Amino acid sequence: MKKIILLTTIALVWACKEEKAAPGIVETMKTYTIGQMMDNEAIGGGSFSPDNSKLLISSNRSGIYNMYTIPVSGGEPMPVTESDSSSVFAISYFPKDERMLFRMDNNGDEIYQIYLRDVDGSHKNLTPDEGARSLFYRWADDDQSFFYGSNKRDSRYMDLYEMDLETFEPKLIYQNDDGYNMNAISHDEKYLALSKSINTNDSDLFLYDLETKEMTKINENQSSNNGQDFSPDGKFFYYSTDDGNEFSYIMKYNLEDGTAKVAMERDWDIMGMYFTDNGTYQVTYINEDAKNVIEVRDMVKEEHVDLPSFENMDITSVGFSDDETLMRFYAGGSHTPSNLYVYNLENKEQRKLTDVLNPEIQPQDLVTAEVIRYNSFDGVEIPAIYYKPHQASEENPAPALVWVHGGPGGQSRQNFSSLIQYLVNHGYAILAVNNRGSSGYGKTFYQMDDLNHGDKDLKDCVEGKNWLAEQPEIDGDKIGIIGGSYGGYMTMAALTYTPEEFDVGVNIFGVTNWIRTLRSIPPWWESFKDALYKELGDPNSSDSVRLREISPLFHTDKVTKPLMVLQGAQDPRVLQVESDEIVAGVKKNGVPVEYVLFDDEGHGFVKKENQIKAYSKILEFLDVYLREDQGEPIKDGDL
Repeated sequence: MKKIILLTTIALVWACKEEKAAPGIVETMKTYTIGQMMDNEAIGGGSFSPDNSKLLISSNRSGIYNMYTIPVSGGEPMPVTESDSSSVFAISYFPKDERMLFRMDNNGDEIYQIYLRDVDGSHKNLTPDEGARSLFYRWADDDQSFFYGSNKRDSRYMDLYEMDLETFEPKLIYQNDDGYNMNAISHDEKYLALSKSINTNDSDLFLYDLETKEMTKINENQSSNNGQDFSPDGKFFYYSTDDGNEFSYIMKYNLEDGTAKVAMERDWDIMGMYFTDNGTYQVTYINEDAKNVIEVRDMVKEEHVDLPSFENMDITSVGFSDDETLMRFYAGGSHTPSNLYVYNLENKEQRKLTDVLNPEIQPQDLVTAEVIRYNSFDGVEIPAIYYKPHQASEENPAPALVWVHGGPGGQSRQNFSSLIQYLVNHGYAILAVNNRGSSGYGKTFYQMDDLNHGDKDLKDCVEGKNWLAEQPEIDGDKIGIIGGSYGGYMTMAALTYTPEEFDVGVNIFGVTNWIRTLRSIPPWWESFKDALYKELGDPNSSDSVRLREISPLFHTDKVTKPLMVLQGAQDPRVLQVESDEIVAGVKKNGVPVEYVLFDDEGHGFVKKENQIKAYSKILEFLDVYLREDQGEPIKDGDL
């Protein structure tokens, strides 16, 4: 059996003409074209082949995500798939041979299907049910089958299936009629760990006995509970909870007598933990002030494993070979994209397998993020991540952007973003605000924006702008706001409800009509729908009055500042009509509005060709309306 931890890094970048340094700006720093920045490669995953000679990864080096193999001994990645339309994401090698599993959707519609890539190079869709969504869970312990979820029976809920590796015939294991979420499957395949959302923070946790059909509730109090893994010996079940605490910790539940005790606790949220297949190692992921901290414990020696260390970089993801002699890992930082390494756990030797930063880019030209905190209007402390351009100074103050993450309930992390680095490289300071309601800072902070969206969370963003304006290296008269998804909503809310605070707004597939969005969520979100309604409001109740009040679409007459909107036509979360209508409404005011629409993208732009077009237009928009550079628009030859 192999546990699969999938890491998908989507590199988004921005474009503009290469600029000469203004007087006083650091003369040795280069600015880069969109083509140069787009040559950064984004990679993810890393499943070992059965003989440990290769790793199976996903990469966008072709302009779209495809599968590649890369030798563990070092060497160039070799393409396995050559899609030029929908992205291909690697799942895993088969446990005993070099067949592969991968997943695809249709240009971002999020209706994923699981495919087999045979040793002769042929492909087969293993879950071809039209309109059905399939998600790989894990290989069976005997390596003769795999478990996956599918909503083919009922579009609202994910049932559990087991697919035999000889016949490729699926067998229904658990029919999910009540909207549970699959968390874990015990090694002896007797128990399922299931959770059921109460609200966007809290969920109940259950153990379902597949033999007796009995359902046992694990948690006693309302809290956030998620199943993590079963012990290799089959005696214990591990789960995370924040019961009685601000942050999530790990509990150890005795399957025989039903008792539980605290197994692990840290000062920040424990995001997840699992045991390697043979039970040699326990891996724990911790969200420490918006960055990943990974702990690996040797369960045989009962001691922590000293992982490789890097200056100004962190290990962001790990995975193990079947025999647990090798570990692959990614290491990177806010100033450098993550590279793939392999580490020999026996002799402690490590090897760097990739170098994803374009060699034309000098590492010293990129910026290391700084975590800052500021007090909001009511004294609540707001964490944020600050990217200061090298060329910004009191003598040459920079224009700036408040960056708002998606969600609601997301978090801006200390990860590398080509998008942010490109903007900063061209002289824009970025403050990525983790407004109240963001995850990672305790459940009290997380729940502060419930039924209050577009109000106090927006005021946190305005205070972020005020913090920027107080910095000597920032031009306080040139501060805009930008965000995607929920961050796009916050951008529109800022331009609508605080029209004099920000000078421009860039809305990337943002919600503009909460009533419609909440009524049209994808059917597979059904198990989460009630929780979402409790946080945002029920559009089919009296809450619709408040939802209309906080929906920018109904108040477009208030928008007075330049706006740019970007949208994917295949987006199942924020429908294209959201962007179509906000653009039409704001244009009636005589306000400059630019609209970029992609027919072959969904909730996020993953194709390099589209990224180049979209982000070059954004930089041009910012240069004209925020920096107020009335120069010539970017031509294709400048990209």
